[in-house]
Amino acid sequence: MAAQSASEKVKQAIEVYTKGTKAWFEDDQEAWVSASVVSKEITDTTVKIVFENDDDASREHVFETTVAKLEKSQGADLPPLRNPPKMENTDDLTNLSYLNEPSVLSTIRTRYMQHDIYTYSGIVLIAMNPFARVQLYESDIIQRYSGRRRGELEPHLFAIAEDAYRCMIREKTNQTVVVSGESGAGKTVSAKFVMRYFAMADDKETVGKIVKAKGDQMTEVEEQIIATNPILEAFGNAKTTRNDNSSRFGKYMEIQFDGGSNIVGARIRTYLLERSRLVFQPETERNYHIFYQMCAGIPVSERKEFDLGEWSKFHYLNQGGTGTVPGVNDAQEFEDTKKALSQVGISLQTQWQVFRLLAALLHLGNIEIGGRNDATLADNEPSLLIATKLLGIKTSEFRKWIVRKQIVTRNDKIVTNLNPVQAHVVRDSVAKYIYANLFDWLVKVVNDSLSCQDGDRVKTFIGVLDIYGFEHFKKNSFEQFCINYANEKLQQQFNQHVFKLEQEEYLKEKIDWKFIDFSDNQGCIEMIEARMGILSLLDEESRLPSGTDQGFCDKLIANFSAPQYKNYFKKPRFSNSAFTVVHYAHDVQYEAEGFLDKNKDTVPDEHLALLQSSDSEFLVEMIATATAAANAVSAAAPPPTTVGRRTTTPKKPSLGSIFKQSLISLMETIGQTNVHYIRCIKPNEAKVAWAFDPNMVLSQLRACGVLETIRISCAGYPTRWTYEDFADRYYLLVSSEYWDPNKSPDIKRICNAILDATITDKDKYQVGLSKIFFRAGQLAYMEKLRADRWNECVVLLQKNMRRFITRIHYLRTKDLADRLQRIARKKVAIRQLEGLRRERAAVVLQKYCRGYFAKKEMEKRRNFAIHLQAACRGLLARKAFGSFRENNAATQIQRLLRGWIARKKFLDMREHIIAVQASIRRRRGQKLLIALRQEARSASHLKEVSYKLENTVVELTQTLTQEKEKKKMLEQQTRQLESQVQAWNEKYDKLEVKLHSVEEQLVRYKNTDAELVTIRETHQKLQQDYNAVVTKSEEQDKEIAKLTAEVTKLRQQPPLKVTTSLSNNGRAADETEIAELKSQIAALKAQLAQSFRNPPRRQGSLSSYGRNLSPVAMSPAAISPSGPRRGFSPDRGASPRGRSPTGSNMYFRRNSVGDTKKSKLTDDKDSVIYNEPEQIRPMSIDHVNALRDAETKGNPEEAIHSILRNGQDLNKEIVEGLIRSRKIIWPDAPNPPSHKEVVFPAHIIGLTMTQMWRYGYLGESEQLFFSVLQNIQEYCSEFSGEDTIVPFAYWLSNTHELLSIVCSTEQDLEREMHYNAVHGRRAVGWHDFEKLVSMIKYELQCCEDELYHHWLKELKTKCSKIIVAALIEHQSLPGYYVSENTRFFNKFLPSSKPAFSLDDLLNFLNRIYNTMKNYDVDPLIIEQTFSELLKQIGTTAFNDLLMRRNYNSWKRAMQIQYNLTRLEEWCKGHGMTDSIVHLEHLMQGVKLFQLRKATPNDIGIIYEACWLLTPAQVQKLLQSYQVADYEEPLSNNTMREVASRVSSNDLLQLETVPLEESPFEDPAPKDDLVANSYVPAYLNLKQVQKLMALVPLVNKFRPMQQDSL
Repeated sequence: MAAQSASEKVKQAIEVYTKGTKAWFEDDQEAWVSASVVSKEITDTTVKIVFENDDDASREHVFETTVAKLEKSQGADLPPLRNPPKMENTDDLTNLSYLNEPSVLSTIRTRYMQHDIYTYSGIVLIAMNPFARVQLYESDIIQRYSGRRRGELEPHLFAIAEDAYRCMIREKTNQTVVVSGESGAGKTVSAKFVMRYFAMADDKETVGKIVKAKGDQMTEVEEQIIATNPILEAFGNAKTTRNDNSSRFGKYMEIQFDGGSNIVGARIRTYLLERSRLVFQPETERNYHIFYQMCAGIPVSERKEFDLGEWSKFHYLNQGGTGTVPGVNDAQEFEDTKKALSQVGISLQTQWQVFRLLAALLHLGNIEIGGRNDATLADNEPSLLIATKLLGIKTSEFRKWIVRKQIVTRNDKIVTNLNPVQAHVVRDSVAKYIYANLFDWLVKVVNDSLSCQDGDRVKTFIGVLDIYGFEHFKKNSFEQFCINYANEKLQQQFNQHVFKLEQEEYLKEKIDWKFIDFSDNQGCIEMIEARMGILSLLDEESRLPSGTDQGFCDKLIANFSAPQYKNYFKKPRFSNSAFTVVHYAHDVQYEAEGFLDKNKDTVPDEHLALLQSSDSEFLVEMIATATAAANAVSAAAPPPTTVGRRTTTPKKPSLGSIFKQSLISLMETIGQTNVHYIRCIKPNEAKVAWAFDPNMVLSQLRACGVLETIRISCAGYPTRWTYEDFADRYYLLVSSEYWDPNKSPDIKRICNAILDATITDKDKYQVGLSKIFFRAGQLAYMEKLRADRWNECVVLLQKNMRRFITRIHYLRTKDLADRLQRIARKKVAIRQLEGLRRERAAVVLQKYCRGYFAKKEMEKRRNFAIHLQAACRGLLARKAFGSFRENNAATQIQRLLRGWIARKKFLDMREHIIAVQASIRRRRGQKLLIALRQEARSASHLKEVSYKLENTVVELTQTLTQEKEKKKMLEQQTRQLESQVQAWNEKYDKLEVKLHSVEEQLVRYKNTDAELVTIRETHQKLQQDYNAVVTKSEEQDKEIAKLTAEVTKLRQQPPLKVTTSLSNNGRAADETEIAELKSQIAALKAQLAQSFRNPPRRQGSLSSYGRNLSPVAMSPAAISPSGPRRGFSPDRGASPRGRSPTGSNMYFRRNSVGDTKKSKLTDDKDSVIYNEPEQIRPMSIDHVNALRDAETKGNPEEAIHSILRNGQDLNKEIVEGLIRSRKIIWPDAPNPPSHKEVVFPAHIIGLTMTQMWRYGYLGESEQLFFSVLQNIQEYCSEFSGEDTIVPFAYWLSNTHELLSIVCSTEQDLEREMHYNAVHGRRAVGWHDFEKLVSMIKYELQCCEDELYHHWLKELKTKCSKIIVAALIEHQSLPGYYVSENTRFFNKFLPSSKPAFSLDDLLNFLNRIYNTMKNYDVDPLIIEQTFSELLKQIGTTAFNDLLMRRNYNSWKRAMQIQYNLTRLEEWCKGHGMTDSIVHLEHLMQGVKLFQLRKATPNDIGIIYEACWLLTPAQVQKLLQSYQVADYEEPLSNNTMREVASRVSSNDLLQLETVPLEESPFEDPAPKDDLVANSYVPAYLNLKQVQKLMALVPLVNKFRPMQQDSL
């Protein structure tokens, strides 16, 4: 029965090899090559399959075997099958249909040639070294992987780091990330980026996690952890033939976390530093980086002190023949190393002590030791003197023990000479000892700096193990043995971990499974570390005084020649001083030479004592640290054994025993953690970018255990499908009765039906609780059945569709023929009708043509007769006219000639008479001039002139007296008018009271008709009286206007220019009295306007001028050092009224002439002159209710002063009423608020500050301003998220409005200042006012900037949560729906919908836009806000689309394109056309998914269409493209063509839009802005309402100032 079952399995395996099936064959150069089946011959006993090479058609591969062999191996000898092209680019090797060695190699190669360096293999991440810069480690990508589950994004070491971090948080257990690989594979860089991820990833979801201000901002501890990398690389890394930055030590870094998953510290453990590299380097290799850095970058002074030169001058540095690394600047690296040392807490003084020791080691290597038999060393050897000086030790003692040694016996000490070779060994051992201690000291200092001081605070840790990979060189020594021993231990732990995970998976799903055998290297490990193992024998031989390397080798051969060690130990065939260890990866032959010396690695006691007594405290401290470490290892070693009565004393631990104990400790630590693996692979030996050596990669895959993991998986059930995915994929293999959506199908029932119908062998699969497990190769078989079923369905569909199309074509042809016949008949009838019409038209045309020709002939003859008559008549008329013109010309000539003669005669006569008169008059004038000159010299003439001047003065005096009398008359008339107006007011009040009483009587006696009639008559009479009073008032108003015009006319008369003091004084007094009279008239008119309640009048607008908004550095103390700056008039003493900075003194009673003179006399003593201004009286008010409470009969300026003096109450009322407790008008109301209702707080605040400035309250205005500013910021900071839209937009608008008001007020006051300065009134405190206004403008701009940035940060934070779900995941286009997980079963399987839709995003943008529009936010701010939001939308969506895995498809592109179209229409509809450019990357990325991608020519078209995308972005998008079933998969040639265009400088992700920083351009203040005094009625602000009511009264009759500029 078993034989029959085996035969069936073999037959089934052979059936797969149909014609065209691809399989793999081994090749010497390519490792494996692909071939296709050409023919197959099967007999009862033999099987022969012929393959054709896919790359070279001339090559043929023949597989031939017997059926018996196949049955014995159960088909394992068949050529491994190749996976379909669709699956060859999978990012997880466990998803391959055929999981075999060549398929793994092919997948890794395919991905690597497409520049995908990361691939999953179950729990392992395979990392290929690109040997080129790749854009995969930026901070944006770190944040992209933060919080994502493994598998959501492309494979990356950040995904492994995130998985470890989440496991630590979820399970509260320690984690370890093992980074392994051979030298040059990229272990150090990978470990560095893993640690950087833990330091930079911003996890905002974990409870207790400190939220970083920026994604790339690190704490001090995190920065120190990152700083350890350059330190350890400088002191522990070197250039080798395989790697330019090879780690020559192992490192395990524990990153410590507290309970809130915050990094609080770190601790480093190092393993097996390669000490021998200090004294010897092979060809083309370097010593440790720090020496070359120091030689290149040390300053001149220290270079001279340490006597350093070029690296080629030192023996320890020039043995490899190279001192530079391409692309590395050692001088800059030296600066980075010093910076990192400072960052971890090492002072500069200590750093130079370290560099002093390094320089001493270089000089130590240059010490020249001579001699033949006995070593000799000169006392004055230069390098010896410099080295001992830098080490601080005695030169003579050091020289002595370099060439000699001391042997201590029981009774004596024997000193012998050393030969030159031994002396060099001693010298080198001292150097290695010092450097090893220095390295250990550095690690200890770093640990002391990084470790968390509070041990209880550390809850968990994540360890990152960066350790050397398996090494196999031509000559392998002690270092390679220890490295391979460590890899044996790690491989054993890895195999056990993989097997454990497999076992846990099977147990979890409760399936039947058998024990899976895996290769266990426990025997090799025991041979190395057992009691009588290799390390024990090495230590034993090292303790013997006469121990040699050959003796050690002989012991190994003698102890491990037993049969039980034949699989782990071999004796080389051609060498007696070497031995071979069979490692899990490869057989390695070790040369025994140098094993003992490297194992002992001791320095003579004499040198040790000399170093411990050094003058250098730093060196002594290092030696003490090394001794303490050795003692700690000795204490950790097993206790001494007892042999009979003797007890062996503890010996100094050897290097091998130390490494063994540290390795055991490491494995214990790893065993207690959850392990994650990163296997680094070196693709080629020459370190060429993107070059792939298949044999080299395959050997590393075998060495790192990846293929062993695959073998373990294949031994069980490597392919695993969930029920939903399996049913969705293969539902069509069964009848539709199982999966009809209308029947509510059961998923497990569908899966069982599919399995029963397709797979007869029950051993090929296992059904678990949530998954179905398949044997290797079953997935390909299922895919074949599915493809066949699809072909059948397609053929059926094609048959029916072709029938349908043919029938439709026939019906359409028949219908077309009928239509054509109808049209043809119609055309014939139309042509016949057209012929009849043409015949009838010809007859009519002939008739009209003949008539036309006859009429034309008649017209022609008549015109000829008329023209002939006209010509005859014209000839006769011309002849008569010519005769007339000749006669008339003769007459005119005669007339003109006679006139000319008469005029010439007259003119000659007149000229003669004028000449005679002029001569006579000139003679008389000369005589009169002589007489006048004589008369002028006499005194009598002066008297006459004096008399004339006196008469003129008298006349002027009389004129002035008359003007005074007129003025008195005007004053009397004014008093009479005032008394009449007062009488009319009293009479009107009495009539009004009487009217009220009559109305009350009317109510009381409403039933009496007679009284009603009387009351009506009385009311009519009163109404008539009232009308008469109104008429008289109007007449009086006209008379007042006439008087006002007369006064104005008098004032505008030009002043009398007299030089006497009397006239000057009279003119000044006259002007003063006229001004007073005008003020009284204005006051009277204001009272009349008040009594009749005229409508309010607004202040006129002011023209704008250029304003400089640059900040002025000014503190409040600088503005008002001794309280509020208010000036006082000298004639008022301690009056509380201030001075305006414009120069106009604001006081409120009319001064007499004597007061004016007194003030002038007083001002003579001071530098500031106070001038008498025109009096200001109120005209009208805006707030009637507020005016009723004000003292209308008093002076309004006094009321304003009383309000401003009580600044604290006013400030409190403004802050509480306008900012803190005021409810903002909602912008989305049916009737949006008017501009006045939005910005009235800014106008109230601006007007209040303006009055403070006008009346000199600069200090109070400053206090009010900063109080308002602070409360606005505090009020807005209370909101977050979407709630910030209304308050921030509201106060942004008001802040800008206030800035505009301040600028306009500054212009107004400046114009008044210039006007007053021209008219002799000097400005007071103008400099302080200018500084205050400059500071206020600057602070307002800063406030506007802060509000904008804080608001934009909140909007970006809210928008970032919506973008991906609304724009990428939301599907609103019907007919192109794509399910997240399943396609067919999305109707009855639970599926998660995106958290947000595109409507949510558009509503969010609409709300922002409508709010800003309704609140009149400046258009420039609106444009900047939406430009930044759309930039964030485009960048975030594109970066998310770029990093998606198995998500992007053609249908998905249609959905995103539809969403983008709607968003673009929204932008155009709201005037944001220019901001659409921020979506261009996303648009072109979506367009890429919709273009054809089959051939390399199509790639060229893609690059032309998507010109904005970089080659790296195009490649990433194509790699993430999910091919549908009806599409051809992207070929490898196409992807290689794409990869060939990618360069290391290509940008992968767009630069993320930061939340904190946004460009902001301050909008210009509004021009011609006039502050209004509107106060809403619902606000209970008594002081503010009163002040706003008084301001228009004062401003209305303020004299209109002329701008002197």
